[in-house]
Amino acid sequence: MSIDYESQRDWDPQTQMVRGATERSQFSETNEAIFLSSGYVYESAEEAEKSFKGELERYVYSRFRNPTVSMFEKRLALIEGAEECRAMASGMAAVFAALASHLSAGQRLVASRAIFGSCQYICAELLPRFGIKTDFVDGADLAQWKAALATPAHAVFLESPSNPGLEMIDLKAVCDLAHQAGALVVVDNVFATPILQKPFKFGADVVVYSATKHIDGQGRCLGGAVLSSKQFIVDKLTPFMRHTGPSLSPFNAWVLLKGLETLDLRVQRHCENALTIAKALEKQKGITRLLYPWLPSHPQHNLAKAQMTAGGSVISFELAGGKEAAFRLLNRLRIIDISNNLGDAKSLICHPATTTHQRLTPEDRAHVGITDGFVRLSVGLESVDDLLADLNQAFQS
Repeated sequence: MSIDYESQRDWDPQTQMVRGATERSQFSETNEAIFLSSGYVYESAEEAEKSFKGELERYVYSRFRNPTVSMFEKRLALIEGAEECRAMASGMAAVFAALASHLSAGQRLVASRAIFGSCQYICAELLPRFGIKTDFVDGADLAQWKAALATPAHAVFLESPSNPGLEMIDLKAVCDLAHQAGALVVVDNVFATPILQKPFKFGADVVVYSATKHIDGQGRCLGGAVLSSKQFIVDKLTPFMRHTGPSLSPFNAWVLLKGLETLDLRVQRHCENALTIAKALEKQKGITRLLYPWLPSHPQHNLAKAQMTAGGSVISFELAGGKEAAFRLLNRLRIIDISNNLGDAKSLICHPATTTHQRLTPEDRAHVGITDGFVRLSVGLESVDDLLADLNQAFQS
């Protein structure tokens, strides 16, 4: 069955999430099929030769492409408004592939300082081993971006909102500065999701996701994605993927397809619950700093309202009693689980200084606001009244 993908770009995103890029086999199944196959057969040796030369477009090996994975890639590209997408085994595989496929020895990367711990490791330690220089800036400070991009650069990497401090970055301003410096802009959009923020509209060249988070949204599997122009995907990313092998399994791709069907519904509920809880925490004694983009108290609240359509699922706050108080709170929660994941249907809470960002020096953590009393709460889909009651009893006890 021939699929007219271009016509599907005119569909509403809610329709794209359910039906976009669906390809049926000869059995005309309603649900997407899982093609658990590592390889594919050819009618002749000549067909195999043409396939490997690229003269014939077809599946040759699932490390390269797979029908189920392709459906996930095409559907996510429709939702994001991207020309092409490539799915990978995890979000970190996507981040590394996006940067490593583009950068070469002797080139320079400019990155925001407030990023996920593993992303910081890639930028600060791994890429420099291959002769790539990384300069870090405070993401919310446009003056620092201007100074760093006053000289030629080859790539920019940032998160907005950032993990875990929910720092907002002016995407359009940074993209304009980066392009003037000759840099490719890579945006990790995982906290905002494709539902709440569209980095391509502000000038981003590449968008990356940990599909493990909201796209799956139920703690079932790992996955990642890189979205960009067809030229970047075909010329740079695809050769890197073919020969390094960070491929997504067909089963995980099928799970993520199911996740996309309900992504909009889940994200809207996440945001409603998170805003309600954030407002309640504003009145909670013992919290010295509370961060949520949709609260007027957020340092970049106006920017968040300009770039996003809602505040997201994550709230971060600092407790006056430091690590001891944070651990007491986490250990007293009855419904909310202690876990370093986020974007899940279940509410999850973690202590970044001892988990996701424990590799950073105390000085580096302090620079981005991750104190010993700092806590990250990923608000799930439970009854908001039950979540509030759980937080209240944990604080009171």
